[in-house]
Amino acid sequence: MSVSAGSGPLAELSAAGVSVWLDDLSRELLAGGELQRLVRDRHVVGVTTNPTIFASALSEGDRYTEQLRRLGEEGSSTEDAVFALTTDDVRDGCDVLLPVHERTGGFDGRVSLEVAPALAHDPEATCAFARKLWAAVDRPNLLVKVPATREGLTAITAAVAEGISVNVTLVFSLERYRAVLDAYQTGLEQAMAAGREVADIHSVASFFVSRVDTEVDRRLDAIGTSEARALKGRAAVANARLAFQAYEQALVTPRWQLLTAAGARVQRPLWASTGVKDPSYPDTMYVSELVIPGTVNTMPGTTLAAFADHGSFTDHTPTGQDFRAAADHLAALAAVGVDFADVTDVLEREGVAKFEASWGELGESVDRAMHPGSAAAARRPRDGGDGRTGLLGLYLNDHYAAATGGAELFRRSAQARSEPVEAKGLADLARQVDEDRAALAQIMSDVDVPISRSKVAMGWLAEKAGRLKPNGHVLSRSPLSDLLETEAMLLGVEGKAACWQTLRGLADHDERLSTAHLDALLERAGRQIADLKTLRTTTAARTLRSRAPAQR
Repeated sequence: MSVSAGSGPLAELSAAGVSVWLDDLSRELLAGGELQRLVRDRHVVGVTTNPTIFASALSEGDRYTEQLRRLGEEGSSTEDAVFALTTDDVRDGCDVLLPVHERTGGFDGRVSLEVAPALAHDPEATCAFARKLWAAVDRPNLLVKVPATREGLTAITAAVAEGISVNVTLVFSLERYRAVLDAYQTGLEQAMAAGREVADIHSVASFFVSRVDTEVDRRLDAIGTSEARALKGRAAVANARLAFQAYEQALVTPRWQLLTAAGARVQRPLWASTGVKDPSYPDTMYVSELVIPGTVNTMPGTTLAAFADHGSFTDHTPTGQDFRAAADHLAALAAVGVDFADVTDVLEREGVAKFEASWGELGESVDRAMHPGSAAAARRPRDGGDGRTGLLGLYLNDHYAAATGGAELFRRSAQARSEPVEAKGLADLARQVDEDRAALAQIMSDVDVPISRSKVAMGWLAEKAGRLKPNGHVLSRSPLSDLLETEAMLLGVEGKAACWQTLRGLADHDERLSTAHLDALLERAGRQIADLKTLRTTTAARTLRSRAPAQR
């Protein structure tokens, strides 16, 4: 739905029933009047943000300098400063788009703001942060972004039940998208039961597009056959069309009909990550190929400008034939060896990790701006001026980088195990390791230690490189893989326990650290170590004894 006049590709896109949103926000856009111009002239009726966008915005001009130096002089923490500048920008963006919000009955005119990415696997903390953002921005046209991790589903339901409008982000797989639709409806049902007006609750589900082609194309190139390469560049649109089919199927269920009768709003599909990554593809393809009435397309500024200049499309709501063609394409990918479920799992993990890294970079930039030229000195009052905080930062970032690689190892090992009981046990441990990493991120925030983006990236890459072991099998698993991975996981958990023990000792003299929380983390690490030692014994017996030479 558009509220703008005029003509051109964006006007035609809006008239076709696609809501045009901008995937960008900065103080430069706001203060310079550019956002107002985009609303007036480019049919922009919404804005999305993410940690990467805010990290980039901080590098644009000097409009944040005065606020951040004042916060530094007042002794604000880095976490509080990040919260202040992001909520201020989003509040101002909401004010710019409020007329659109009012004219469209709340359908559009929305601005999205994300919860801290480190909380992606902690539903209670995610919901608490969503509640904090909702209260701080205090605008009816805010959407709080909640990642669609398994744990995030619980937070989605809880936030919606409290009357918070949400943008569910980082949706990649059809299975997870159906779970998101269910979580939203459950939240609406709980809101109704609590006597809330469900017509006031809005939501979109952000289905990521271009990243799917990037990962699938990489795997097709690795397969290398002409049959595989012929499938490149079509997985993302196929996946998105099947998501729209799932959306249509949800709308005709008796469950949704009851909610509609009570005034509930649909959770519109939003096409995100629509900037083309491969320069050989048309720069507007993820807009032109997904012109579906009733959906949202959020575009980075370059894609918006490209579509305004030369965008074109055929107005075509997907039919049953289109859905069959999309399903056939995913089947063709499987036939040449692309595990699409693994693709979407990898993309979700990488998406969370990338946003965490951007959040850490944002924190580092904010800290430098708050204390120009003397960031280390600004922290001396807390550590007595002897540099302990700097050493603690290095120590915790090293452990966080190791936790990033460790989480990847646990997930990969769980997927590779042929013994169902072992696979199930490792999958549960992988979930716990993710939660422990989130706990470490929160501890780092509590003690004002920003996450180092470079260290996170190195931790992730180190795990990838660790797959290429000199075990006689460079690209495939060897008979020793299960055993070597189990021992590596055991060493990793023992290192994590040592970190918890170190922090537990510091907690006696640092009120920012919770002794009860660290005791619980230590206890869980002990259980994990015991489980892995048992698994190591079982794996060694199966691997080595079965291959021992026969006794004469």
